Amino acid sequence: MVDLQVSQVVCERGARPLFAPVSFSLGAGQALQLEGANGRGKTTLLRVLCGLATAHGGQVRWQGAPMAQVRADFHRQMAYLGHALALKEELSALENLCTDAALAGLELSVAQAREALSRMGLRGREHLPLRVLSQGQKRRTALARVMTRRAPLWILDEPFVALDAQAVEHLCRLLGHHVAQGGALLFTSHQPVALPLPGGGFCAVEHLTLEPHP
Repeated sequence: MVDLQVSQVVCERGARPLFAPVSFSLGAGQALQLEGANGRGKTTLLRVLCGLATAHGGQVRWQGAPMAQVRADFHRQMAYLGHALALKEELSALENLCTDAALAGLELSVAQAREALSRMGLRGREHLPLRVLSQGQKRRTALARVMTRRAPLWILDEPFVALDAQAVEHLCRLLGHHVAQGGALLFTSHQPVALPLPGGGFCAVEHLTLEPHP
């Protein structure tokens, strides 16, 4: 079950608020696109939700409890993709996925890792060291890692960056499928996004714009 509640959250940089207090809720089968001008604090807000940064006001609740009390459970049910892909350059894409799963205590077979990479268009490149892959291919590897986490909540910071048009279209279908299966999606993007549903039509995407602090 996904139940993320954000109430009057404020983030600061140099003692200056980045945006007006933010409140929203996100549940199963919902997608929310976070928008705002460059430097407004979109990445900072996502990092706060993931426990990588500290809010300077407001509250975040998961399954009805304050995040500080349930953060371990939240991390088990959340997959995060940030600007820093957190991949090891000396390992192959396949090794990155298998190592990540092992560190997270997740069961992931080599066949499952191969399938995730294949779905992201990396068939035939699974065993290449990451350092020889393009930036777009590295991002595809990180997105495949999100898929293998089997988490109901995906938090993605600019997931379409460095992807070509075909990869963007494919990723949109994967995101739409995730939401259609009862997952939840929170992401940032500067571009309009349409998420196709498996049975036809498109997923409803809510929009939240970070406004400047008054």
